[in-house]
Amino acid sequence: MREKPSLLVQDQAGENNVDSQIIGSTSDQLPLELTYDQRSFMLNGERVFLNSATIHYFRMPKEEWRQLLVKAKLAGMNCIDTYFAWNVHEPEEGQWNFEGDNDCGEFLDLCAELGMWVIARPGPFICAEWDFGGFPYWLGTKPDIKFRENNETYLHYVDLYFDQLVPIIRERQISSGGTVILVQVENEYEYIKDDEAASEHMIYLRDGLLQRGIDVPLITCVGGAEGTIEGANFWSGADGHYAKLRAKQPDTPKMVTEFWTGWFENWGGPSAIQKTPALLERRMMEILQTGYTGISHYMFFGGTNFGGYGGRTIGSSDIFMITSYDYDAPLNEYGRVTEKYAVTKTVSYFVDAFGPLLLESEAVPTEQVKIRHPEGLSVRGRTADNQHIWFVESHKGEREGTTITFEDGRTLPITVNPGQIIPVLDRVRLADNVYVTSGALITGNEMINGELNLFISADSGQRSVLDLEAPALEVVSSSMQVLVEKDPARDLYRFDLFHFREPGIIRLQAGDVSIRLIVLDRDSMNRTWRLDGVSQNEHRYAIGFDEVQVLPNGQVKGSISDLDRTVVLLGDWQDGEQTWTGREYIARTETSEPLSASSVAALTPPVAPILSRSPEVARVKLAADQRPASGQPEHFSQYGQDFGYLLYECDFESPNGGMTHIVLPDLQDTARVYVNQVEQALVRQVGAAGVNIQAAKGHNTLQILVQQMGRLNFSPNLGESKGLAGPAYLGGSVQDIRRDWQAADASIQLNEVNNLAEAPLLSRSFELDGNDRAILVGAVSKGLRVNGTEVPMEGYHDWFSFATVDLSSYLREGEVNTLEMPYSKSPLERLELILYRSADELSGWRMAGNDALLPQQWETQEVGSPPNLLGEHAATTGNRTANQGEGQPAWYRWSFEMPAVSEQYDVNVKVRLTGMSKGTLHLNGHDLGRYWQIGPQEDYKIPVAWLQEENELLLFDEEGRSPDRIRLLFDEPSQYPWVSIK
Repeated sequence: MREKPSLLVQDQAGENNVDSQIIGSTSDQLPLELTYDQRSFMLNGERVFLNSATIHYFRMPKEEWRQLLVKAKLAGMNCIDTYFAWNVHEPEEGQWNFEGDNDCGEFLDLCAELGMWVIARPGPFICAEWDFGGFPYWLGTKPDIKFRENNETYLHYVDLYFDQLVPIIRERQISSGGTVILVQVENEYEYIKDDEAASEHMIYLRDGLLQRGIDVPLITCVGGAEGTIEGANFWSGADGHYAKLRAKQPDTPKMVTEFWTGWFENWGGPSAIQKTPALLERRMMEILQTGYTGISHYMFFGGTNFGGYGGRTIGSSDIFMITSYDYDAPLNEYGRVTEKYAVTKTVSYFVDAFGPLLLESEAVPTEQVKIRHPEGLSVRGRTADNQHIWFVESHKGEREGTTITFEDGRTLPITVNPGQIIPVLDRVRLADNVYVTSGALITGNEMINGELNLFISADSGQRSVLDLEAPALEVVSSSMQVLVEKDPARDLYRFDLFHFREPGIIRLQAGDVSIRLIVLDRDSMNRTWRLDGVSQNEHRYAIGFDEVQVLPNGQVKGSISDLDRTVVLLGDWQDGEQTWTGREYIARTETSEPLSASSVAALTPPVAPILSRSPEVARVKLAADQRPASGQPEHFSQYGQDFGYLLYECDFESPNGGMTHIVLPDLQDTARVYVNQVEQALVRQVGAAGVNIQAAKGHNTLQILVQQMGRLNFSPNLGESKGLAGPAYLGGSVQDIRRDWQAADASIQLNEVNNLAEAPLLSRSFELDGNDRAILVGAVSKGLRVNGTEVPMEGYHDWFSFATVDLSSYLREGEVNTLEMPYSKSPLERLELILYRSADELSGWRMAGNDALLPQQWETQEVGSPPNLLGEHAATTGNRTANQGEGQPAWYRWSFEMPAVSEQYDVNVKVRLTGMSKGTLHLNGHDLGRYWQIGPQEDYKIPVAWLQEENELLLFDEEGRSPDRIRLLFDEPSQYPWVSIK
């Protein structure tokens, strides 16, 4: 019978044992050595499947680290993958911060304490949908700097960053007694340059890590470098990525360095829930059948973009990250388990149960797959030592119970859902002379208290068939009806199993091997938890709990949402193995008497805190008088501010008044435009913009309030100027030019669906109408020409779907001008031509930063004040008149007490901002991040770790909306009681 593989290997009296404590190189221990071959990594010669959870320490309070890491371990993860965010550790030049929530060394130490290996990804570029891809904002102010290349200025600061960070990682490598086993060089570099073009820069960064003492293997993802192991980042297409890695590096392990379990979300975009739990399971099976021996789940827990750290990505002008980085990951933003967590845990338990076979196996060539099966199925296989795992895939549109026949004539019933891939075990060795064949998923295979335990799961009510080959097999006892049939020709016993909501346990004896079958439905499997045992050699299981926690003192607690659910404890628990209902278990552990009406009342769920009835309000009168007038506006970095708001202000004269335009040729964030203190528009589509305004006759004051919405986290052109950069202009025009393009004799409408073969050249004419400047902004195709001259667009990719191109130097005054570009795709979300005159530049700008927007005078907001129901639509249609504070930015302040919560409950707090517009949220001095009530985010996380007995909640709303409907909530699992598991 097999010994459980472990990443934690100690030598004690010549035996390898599992140890859940930190591993160090002491006099009585062998130092760990990490090696690898083309199949897998090996620790002290033992093959290991790296099952890694990506968790970013900087996206949560440090008080949440332990619980999240424990939940990753409980899901079968043996490794933690984390980026290191430069801008978190050096927010201002030379001001380093590795304390509190930024103490990444403590995070690595905690991983080690919990027995988790670490993949360290120091960047310096990390992407991560994080502001500026992790670079500090001030780096963009350095003269002549170019990012992610061998630019002297850039490398100087990278070296200073490495000098601070790399020693923290170096001291925690396995060679130094820690658990860091891999370190990544840069990140996804092939997306901007191929390996040959990237080589010089990647080697510089590689050598920077080596010279500072990194001695564990170096890895890369999406693009390689000499002396490193390359991994692949993807959600689908496992075969193609594997083939590419194998062609480039045939002698290295194949890892999925980022397996995208979900996706990010952006303001105004759809909820990113397209990667369903069923699809997640399928993709994981694709990875296993292809032969990868390492998976890093990006993200396993996403967390939150507190402060201004949410980034911006390419693909359109305004893809700004929401404050939540939930990512639709296995653990949600609040650290709660999800259906995806259950899927990940189940598949990971399967990997752990049959890891040795998966790690040693080779793919069965297609021509050697002799499995016979009905139409609508396909089969692939992996084999080692005459043992097989067949991956059976359904191509049908409905669930089906069917059969497959092995090469030797054995026929096995199986059940496959539409699009599902199930692993079928074929004569897999469990112990001496004991073999299993099964189409049901076996998620546990280990010795507990002298018995070989097999956990067998399937959908509720489903029948599954298990074949055991063993001499003289007999049923010793069973908690469920057992249907078993012996093949008279050989020692093969076929078990018909039925998967009910109630767990079933069958005890067998096969010679000198005791076997226990634990038969579960999928729901029970989702609530099955594998925990470290008291003995280092064994684990123990808890079945029936929605979630499980392991406290620092070793105490185990579990939550129960259904008191009538059966709870089963297996292994070396304090009170032995047990079976109870949830109601009985709570009564037994929390009271000395059976559960009564009074004890049920004691389990009443806690009530969320309540905001003070009448918030205080401070109206903000926009005024930029902090700095003297200057020639042109300054962007955020020039102003010396990383996040928040900048107010730009200047005066202009209008001879006649009425409607006119303001043209903003370089605007990279959302902006509210005011004339004479009256809001004119909210600019959402940025890059360049033209805004209709209503001017008064004579003197006018223009104000533009810009919120920094996140710097590009990924692009060949990182480091865009945030806020209003460069001059602005009065007058001009904006033309939507998606329609009326010409191709041969056809007229093409680019705002409609078109299917044009061979990318025909499109053309469209325009007139300047007295203007001498032009900007094209939107989904521009590469190969753009103006009046026959091609416009260079360095670093452009069609799939970016967005560019801002200055056409001014190509214009012909007094003539009809012509645009030409190849057709790429349609419909296009945006393609605008902005025309204006150089002579109409606005001057005399005044600016103010965050300080000018702080609340000055508080007054009580009357309860029941009529809410502002005009909404975002009114803000974009112009000329909205302020009325009793409507449309005027405002701060709101509440106080609230955190209610006493029994230790039987574990609560999470969030705030729902119904009816508000856009702004920022603050709690007890902590910046909770941006909000914008255009979806998909509705609720905002309030970390319990940042709560006090008396709390202050501050909210800045750009429109001064009425806050009558704001309220605090607990998440749903907060209502479920937790009990000690003993």
